[in-house]
Amino acid sequence: MEVAHSLLVSHDKIEIMMASNSPCAACKFLRRKCNQDCIFAPYFPPEEPHKFANVHKIFGASNVSKILNEVLPHQREDAVNSLAYEAEARIKDPVYGCVGAISVLQRQLIRLQKELDATNADLIRFSTNQGSSFFNYPSNWNNDS
Repeated sequence: MEVAHSLLVSHDKIEIMMASNSPCAACKFLRRKCNQDCIFAPYFPPEEPHKFANVHKIFGASNVSKILNEVLPHQREDAVNSLAYEAEARIKDPVYGCVGAISVLQRQLIRLQKELDATNADLIRFSTNQGSSFFNYPSNWNNDS
């Protein structure tokens, strides 16, 4: 029990140290001091360095800072998530970015809609051809066998 307790205490100390001393992913990436009013800190936590690295690579830190300062505070998280999504898509597909992914999904949706329409047409055709005879069993089918 003492070992478990000391691990918990150590873990708590590490969390406290990380919370107070660890710069956000943006400041760490940019090699600058992260202060209390850092615009990036709430949206780029230290445990997600790749998130800022991707956003920085595509948009640049200055542009991201300008965007965050122009957006209302309650919209900033959504803005950062959008930037991170677009940055990741641009890295995967430099020409089309997320538009390429949307286009693929739209084509897939159209194909699936056509497949669903064909299946529904088959069901309608089957039900009108079979009518009520579908439930009329041949006379040699007997449940008493």
